Amino acid sequence: MDDLTAFQRDTLYTVASLGEPYGLAIRDELSEYYGTEVNHGRLYPNLDELAERGYLDKRRHDERKNTYSLTEQGRDLIVERHEWEADCILQRSRRPAPEPTA
Repeated sequence: MDDLTAFQRDTLYTVASLGEPYGLAIRDELSEYYGTEVNHGRLYPNLDELAERGYLDKRRHDERKNTYSLTEQGRDLIVERHEWEADCILQRSRRPAPEPTA
């Protein structure tokens, strides 16, 4: 996941949490998370790139809507990230506390 932007990573997590959402549902969820409107010009190029990289499956629902879902590669990426984060937290909790300075 080190080759993704934070926005792309958050987009993958959002799609994972919503199942097979339309672009507007993804936008609404990300806008709520960020506390500001996510515009089409930011969202859709990133969705397209994630699909081109094989992390998302993009399917045409009708003339105006596409649905998105995680691919196996996308799921694996999220699992790897989760494991890395857990390892970082565990390593941090195992380190001795720094000595206080006088």
